[in-house]
Amino acid sequence: MGARDASMLGLGMMGLEPLDDAQVRELFGTARELGVDVFDHADIYGSEWHACERRFGEALRLAPSERDAIVIQSKCGIQRDVGGFDFSAEHIVRQVEGSLEALRTDRLDVLLLHRPDALVEPEEVARAFAELESSGKVCAFGVSNHTPAQIELLRSAVRQPLIADQVQFGLGHAGLVAQGVAANMEGLPQSEMRDGGLVDWSRLNGVRLQAWSPFRRGFFAGSLFDRDAPKALRQALQRVADVHGLTPSGVAAAWIARHPAEIQTIVGTTRPERLREAAAGIDVRLSRAEWYELLAAAGYTIP
Repeated sequence: MGARDASMLGLGMMGLEPLDDAQVRELFGTARELGVDVFDHADIYGSEWHACERRFGEALRLAPSERDAIVIQSKCGIQRDVGGFDFSAEHIVRQVEGSLEALRTDRLDVLLLHRPDALVEPEEVARAFAELESSGKVCAFGVSNHTPAQIELLRSAVRQPLIADQVQFGLGHAGLVAQGVAANMEGLPQSEMRDGGLVDWSRLNGVRLQAWSPFRRGFFAGSLFDRDAPKALRQALQRVADVHGLTPSGVAAAWIARHPAEIQTIVGTTRPERLREAAAGIDVRLSRAEWYELLAAAGYTIP
């Protein structure tokens, strides 16, 4: 399956390691039943290198036809033991080969560079991507948490299209769109541009955004749905949920899907019922009034 044709809801594999084989198979089966075909990994997920990837590969042992029907995406670049990042050609190639072995597959459909490396040398990345593409080990490439300028720097050397940028986004972390709403409002912190206009840039340049931790507030500050979340937001989520026959998590997914940038939502749950709730909202089109009501309830200024 091609990455560009993949489902708008993906399943994040960060919490997979503690699950037994039956639980992994149930989660995977639920995803496929719901039409989810994107499975998002990273070499660093788990208690050691490739731990969650290995759990996925060992539990599922996918037949060729099953493998061909899904998109397996993984990430590399974060250093586990020494801290920081490593986008050297040697590191990228080595980590991809480790991912392939752990996942029991011959290719990654998508490889993302996991956060920016301040010491990046675009020619090194280009060398790794060329080797991985020519060997058939990676089909498509992208980044995570990169600004437009950082992507353009990579593009100065990398010859493959960079098709995706995975960023934290959702009602609890909506600065990517809230800044534009408050543009030119001097003195309002919300109006400060921190991402280089990434949403608009991505639409103009054919880079799909993927939303990670879509249901969390701030940088891992808690869930949108727990008691510590703003009361106004919890009430708004429930009100809109009642209108559309969804749960609050379904509404939170629908809020992301409503944006015309066609942002892909990566849900990191290990519970089949939570995946069902999110999937129910992906194809529900919220009204403009509902979308802005939720943004305001999340604490953002709507002029």
